[in-house]
Amino acid sequence: MATAVEDSAAELLLRAAALVPLERYALAALVLAAAFLYRFLELHVLGDLLRGLRGGRVALTFHPDSQVYHRVAAKCRSLHGRYLATPWLASPHLQTLFLGIWGIPPSVTYRRQLYTVRDGGTIALDWLLASDREAADGSSCDGTISSDDSTPIVVVVPGLTSDSTAAYVKHLVFSMVSNGWNVVVGNHRGLGGISITSDCFYNGGWTEDIREVVNYLHQKYPEAPLFTVGTSLGANILVKYLGEEGESTPVAGAASICSPWDLLVTSRFISRKLVQRCYDKALAIGLKGYAKLHQPVLARLANWEAITSSRSTREFDHHATCVVAKYETVDTFYRKCSCANYIGNVSVPLLCISALDDPLCTREAIPWDECRANKNIVLATTPNGGHLGFFQGLTAGRLWWVKPVSEFFSALHDSPCMHRQKIQEHGLQSSMESSIDKGPYVNLMEDGMVAAVTNEDTNIHDSLDKRTVSEMEGSDGMINVQQNGSTSVLQDESHSAVKNTNSSEDNVAPAQGLVGSQEQREELSTDKIRDAIAPVKKSINQLIRSQGRSVWWLAYIAVVTSWPLLGALGFFLYRKKFRNSLPAKRLLRG
Repeated sequence: MATAVEDSAAELLLRAAALVPLERYALAALVLAAAFLYRFLELHVLGDLLRGLRGGRVALTFHPDSQVYHRVAAKCRSLHGRYLATPWLASPHLQTLFLGIWGIPPSVTYRRQLYTVRDGGTIALDWLLASDREAADGSSCDGTISSDDSTPIVVVVPGLTSDSTAAYVKHLVFSMVSNGWNVVVGNHRGLGGISITSDCFYNGGWTEDIREVVNYLHQKYPEAPLFTVGTSLGANILVKYLGEEGESTPVAGAASICSPWDLLVTSRFISRKLVQRCYDKALAIGLKGYAKLHQPVLARLANWEAITSSRSTREFDHHATCVVAKYETVDTFYRKCSCANYIGNVSVPLLCISALDDPLCTREAIPWDECRANKNIVLATTPNGGHLGFFQGLTAGRLWWVKPVSEFFSALHDSPCMHRQKIQEHGLQSSMESSIDKGPYVNLMEDGMVAAVTNEDTNIHDSLDKRTVSEMEGSDGMINVQQNGSTSVLQDESHSAVKNTNSSEDNVAPAQGLVGSQEQREELSTDKIRDAIAPVKKSINQLIRSQGRSVWWLAYIAVVTSWPLLGALGFFLYRKKFRNSLPAKRLLRG
């Protein structure tokens, strides 16, 4: 009886469902699909409507006493406003996809310069000058920059597998040139239509290329302030370079756009969800395409079959990047090359822009506290924007982040906060080399007088402190650095003992004429030995503070370098007792 009732209930339900028109089912399916897509694509159209199409407010993170903020960023209107995405691109995925496929870039024509780095690699420098913009308006232009030109130069570092033809690069270049600045795009090795001419490939932590390009431009155009902009992986390279160089970089100001910050966290993020794994797959395809362009070189250095079978960026880095760059593991490569580790040492005014909905560079990797602790950094975050997208207007003809970068550089150029290069002396290392490697020489005279040889060491230190570094551009475009003090020291190192012996004889003669009693001689010799050991102690203390070396290892070095002095001093102080002792008398009689 119960079964009959149940069957009748099921039949009634089916009959009721059959009475519903098919249009209602189609509408319900459409609503469910729309809800799924809204969630999957992370659309924010409803949120924009609820905010009255005003957009999300730009959040700034900075040190309270930061002069870079108060004198520079405070004057940038874009950083104190809101960002509203293009309504039909109100999704981080749509913005990122649209930028990669089209991006509506302005028309740009570059002038190419090929630059050869020290290891034989070739970099394509694509120039767009302010005079080129004027020539487009009808005025004449020769396409060159004089060495005394003071027009600021902006160096652009593109992202992964991107070059000067990328849409976002053209947006930035066109905007900066419109403001009267010169721009050069430093394409990565093997990109921009240039072949690999050495066994070195670029990666997320390779800063040698940007270092050489910046030094070359600073040497060739010393009057032109240098500003740098890094995008995506190029931002990681740029910030890492700024942290490595510290005060010694000639860069006057910089901007980091959508940096991954922590490569390990980013790698785990893009392999977490389905949509992120799609990005990971697309990046791996781009990397394999880059590798295929340079197959003859890469196949010789790594396992080509493993590279072509890579299905993710992590697998590609395992089979290609770690092998060529000689990293033990992929995690080691990610940890060592993450720019978040170098934030604290950045000494250049730096504007960092990131979108909190970036589908590639997660907000989890943003070093909020490190940026807040550094007075030179201003971090700007927006709720939306995608990865390098930030499209504005109904036609999506502008990228929002380009304007704050332009405003930040213009305000910085007119302020006293612009960074000035400081030449760092390496006197500590040279002092250790001359004091520990060579050792403070002593001369033991027949009458027991101990004299420390210090003139030669003083000359060496003076030559190192007063050394001059001259940078000259050769015919091949390379920068030749000559260090006039240390070169002479290295050349004469084999003859240092002979020189020290000769100088010691000259130093002892006047000392013997002035010292009248044995006690004065002992006191004078003790002071000289103490003065000779003092530089070693000072250098060791400085190394402990700055480099964190092992105290026991440094103590061992100190004992090894100073035991001849202590032995000679002990023999001098107790030589009378030694001579009066019974074994000594027997030795003398024999």
